[in-house]
Amino acid sequence: MNYDKKIFRSVANTDNGEVSAATTFWYQQDGEVVWAEYRGGSVVKGFLIAKVLANGTLDMSYQHLNTDGQFRTGVCHSTPEVLADGRIRLHERWRWTNGDGSEGASVIEEVV
Repeated sequence: MNYDKKIFRSVANTDNGEVSAATTFWYQQDGEVVWAEYRGGSVVKGFLIAKVLANGTLDMSYQHLNTDGQFRTGVCHSTPEVLADGRIRLHERWRWTNGDGSEGASVIEEVV
């Protein structure tokens, strides 16, 4: 799975998440290492780093500053789906590692 130079937007998230349809992710990849910057909506600036596993899934850590001035951190496991038009959709299971430690699910899709 190649994530390099892909742009993603959120299409779904659980209520305890801070990413929304206004959040954009800019992915880059070098070998099995993937990283991204993201911002928009309630996220002022965020960064993630991930490792691509043999099956194409991503294990990642993320952190961002939200519009309330709070730093948020978490971990996520993303499972890719290739859509009929060739774009990538990521199904994500995540957990906050600060704050309430709650878990959630989100979906982001590649923007053409």
